[in-house]
Amino acid sequence: MSARTVPAVPGDAGAVPDRPGTGDGARPRAVVVGGGIAGLASAALLAREGYEVDLLEQNDELGGRAGSWESGGFRFDTGPSWYLMPEVFDHFFELLGTSAAEQLDLSVLDPGYRVFFEDGSAPLDIRADRAANIATFESVETGAGRRLEAYLASARQAYDLAVRRFLYTTFASPRSLLHRDVLVRAPRLAELLLRPLGSFVAARFQDPRLRQVLGYPAVFLGSSPDRAPSMYHLMSHMDIADAVRYPQGGFTRLIEVVAALAVREGARLHTGATVTAILTGAVPERVARRRGLSAAARRAGVRAGARGVRYRTADGAEHTVRAEVVVAAADLHHVETQLLPEPLRTYPQRWWDRRTSGPGAVLLYLGVRGSLPELPHHSLFFTTDWQSNFDAIFGRSPRVPEPASSYVCKPSQTDPTVAPPGTENVFVLVPVPADVTLGRGGVDGAGDPAVERIADAAIDQIAAWADIGDLRERVVVRRTVGPADFAAELNAWSGGVLGPAHTLRQSAFLRGSNASRRVAGLYYAGSSTIPGIGLPMCLISAEIMLKRLRHDHSTEPLAVPL
Repeated sequence: MSARTVPAVPGDAGAVPDRPGTGDGARPRAVVVGGGIAGLASAALLAREGYEVDLLEQNDELGGRAGSWESGGFRFDTGPSWYLMPEVFDHFFELLGTSAAEQLDLSVLDPGYRVFFEDGSAPLDIRADRAANIATFESVETGAGRRLEAYLASARQAYDLAVRRFLYTTFASPRSLLHRDVLVRAPRLAELLLRPLGSFVAARFQDPRLRQVLGYPAVFLGSSPDRAPSMYHLMSHMDIADAVRYPQGGFTRLIEVVAALAVREGARLHTGATVTAILTGAVPERVARRRGLSAAARRAGVRAGARGVRYRTADGAEHTVRAEVVVAAADLHHVETQLLPEPLRTYPQRWWDRRTSGPGAVLLYLGVRGSLPELPHHSLFFTTDWQSNFDAIFGRSPRVPEPASSYVCKPSQTDPTVAPPGTENVFVLVPVPADVTLGRGGVDGAGDPAVERIADAAIDQIAAWADIGDLRERVVVRRTVGPADFAAELNAWSGGVLGPAHTLRQSAFLRGSNASRRVAGLYYAGSSTIPGIGLPMCLISAEIMLKRLRHDHSTEPLAVPL
């Protein structure tokens, strides 16, 4: 999203006024690092809470992974493309005194998505209607409809419990989880956490196509069905039972709306401002008292207090912003290993060396001449031996899967503003290892060879499986993106497309804290921290950052409005 459509302060601002903002009677000052959805949401909530807020984004556009690119009359969302968990968006907007209905024009997609299979069997449509999906499962496997009903009931129960107890908590106090509804379900929760999603699904469904449909949500979590805990079967409630939606104008529109709300609340948004260091100093006693830092807590690990950030503008000039609260909504690996000195790192490199990245990706943005009735808004292309796909991506010797499963989005099915008349807008994502050596993409085939080979194979696969024989010849706009682009433009750990994978060791309180244990006043938001990957999770991460700042150990969403 360009600065022309969002009231952001240009990067040459040099120029963030260095007001103290922490004196007697003055508003406390906060600086947010990163202008993706989590950073923008954090800026909006902090400003509404009464903070004087500056947000610094290194790129010339806001949005982070949720950016946009325009060429030849086509406008492409460059990242997120699924609108799930609508109640999370509703709640976020309500915190700011508005609603999703007021801010966005949402369309329900039907089908929600179509699944193509390598073996040539008929594609499966997942509809906006729960009963229709139950009937589809029954048509594929006798008895599967009844079992899907039970599966979705379990998914709904797990989803409701997660929203009520696990997603909106900071995990700062174990007592916050000692609720009766958690304790009585402890044996069931233990099973769901310790059993892989793939095994959980396989025990209920025999047809491999149905297993793939129910196992695919693991990919949304940067993981695989054999690595993600079966607790995440809750995600089937979102797409099979609750329908898939799309905001008219694309996810660019969502970014514009959240940015505008942040500005309305008083936050200042600066693009072209690359943060080079988080500034720290001794923790004054008055600040320690305000933050609830006991002497014992300080002895246990807190070594400094946040003082603001240093940043560089496009002309090479260095500037500082003084603040007593710093919210790092950028990639957490980059924040910890590049913006803090080693003694102040909660998550040093050795911590990351024991963690698993989500997948990398090769992305394609294609403008296609003519219509593509074979493709709905969302399509999934599953290989027969998709376990080998996951082993190739996450195994001990990572490699690009051949053939690879892929995801295709055609937003022009729903939104006429994203493509010129008589054409289609097509976005393709091919999961690959998070490996920057695969290289960068480019325009019209100018990317690194490995990236372009993967892109060519994906186009040919879509053409063959969806019976669009002349697809390659009809491409009039083409751009590719590779893992090295994510590393260079978003500081993404290992060039990953999503963030740390949601494995058992990287879920809930094991994912990592949203506050530094070494620097008082330094907080984290975004997909690298709790609760995890995805636009809804990033919005929640901003809210629980605020809860951490308030010393709020509750598990429920905050009361609305703030």
